[in-house]
Amino acid sequence: MPGLFDRLDKEIKGNQKDGGISPLDIAKLPPSLRKIMKLMLRELSMSYPRMCEVMDAMPEKDRLTRTELDSALSSLSEQFWLIRIGEKEKAIYKVNLRRKAGSTLMAGIWSSLDNKLKDKTPKSS
Repeated sequence: MPGLFDRLDKEIKGNQKDGGISPLDIAKLPPSLRKIMKLMLRELSMSYPRMCEVMDAMPEKDRLTRTELDSALSSLSEQFWLIRIGEKEKAIYKVNLRRKAGSTLMAGIWSSLDNKLKDKTPKSS
């Protein structure tokens, strides 16, 4: 019988998609979504009550209403920009950053140098 930990682990793995975001994608977001993502990038993980608290502390012109906040969080979760764990007031949101592709540059440099060194070593007769 699976326990609570197993269920949460399955939910987290199910929510994590290969997509995610890169910081350059944020510029393409509508203002309300961009505002939330900038906030989330500072903290990387935030509970819904904390999100509401931070939103209430913002200047009035920058604030989102609860309806706008809920809609934005739902939209960002559906697009896999955020990973939501839990529901409603107990939800925790985490940023879903893209994995960086590994660089092949270093391997190419070292193999190139190695080949050049092999070419210059004196051959014994």
